[in-house]
Amino acid sequence: MTTQSAPAPTSASPSPSVSPRPDIRLVVTDMDGTLLDGDGRVPDGLWPLLADLRRRGVVFSPASGRQYATLAHLFTGADDGMVFIAENGAFVVRDGIEVSSDPLDPAVAARLVKSVRQLADEGVDVGVVVCGKRAAYIERGDQAFLDEVGRYYHAHRLVDDATAVDDEIVKVAVFDFGSIERTTAPALASFADTHQVVVSSEHWIDVMNHTADKGVAVRRLQEHLNIGPDQTMVFGDYLNDLGMLDAAEWSYAMANAHPTVINRARHRAPAHTEDGVIQTIRAVLDI
Repeated sequence: MTTQSAPAPTSASPSPSVSPRPDIRLVVTDMDGTLLDGDGRVPDGLWPLLADLRRRGVVFSPASGRQYATLAHLFTGADDGMVFIAENGAFVVRDGIEVSSDPLDPAVAARLVKSVRQLADEGVDVGVVVCGKRAAYIERGDQAFLDEVGRYYHAHRLVDDATAVDDEIVKVAVFDFGSIERTTAPALASFADTHQVVVSSEHWIDVMNHTADKGVAVRRLQEHLNIGPDQTMVFGDYLNDLGMLDAAEWSYAMANAHPTVINRARHRAPAHTEDGVIQTIRAVLDI
């Protein structure tokens, strides 16, 4: 996969005043730590902004490691024309129609499931989530695990054998109730030779194709919409957002972002706890 070289930051202003107003046609934003507030909720101010963007012909796109069904549920009633970049870019959907996807080889998904089963047999408190286009599939049904899965996978199904599901698999996620870096990550390290193995939090790790990335998804979406990086505005806060920041000239790091993200983005936005995405869109587009 070829990645566009990152531009140097050009603005430290959280809400730059732009004249003339840029011809933005696509706004892409990460969710956790970026768009969502400190309680993990969609800010109330987003709903009227979505209507304003739609009137201007601007496509709005949430981009997340969450599944498509979870994102669609969050935006129920306001999703007309919206594009969902789900599963960290491995599955992109607009108005219920697939725009792009990057499915895993079922044999690789099966090997991952078996590796997690072996960890569980060795006493590790761990569970696997096989992420398909239609649903997420789990073999562990205790309430503690279901609570963790339910936060990110609205559509999930308990199955006897997650290696034999009838669905296209786009990602395999693993939840470890202990420290995922001490136990699960080393056990899955061999997959990193051929796939992306990403520790996304203290307890979660995701495995996807090397070509599955938010930045790749944004570029495919730009082709689909026939627009360029100069017409694209992107917001992010963490390392899995770097690829999509590179795909947009109007790239923004949140004030609370990882230092690498701040250095990579062209501009700054206020923190997610200050509705930074909403503030910045309104300021830059003069809404």
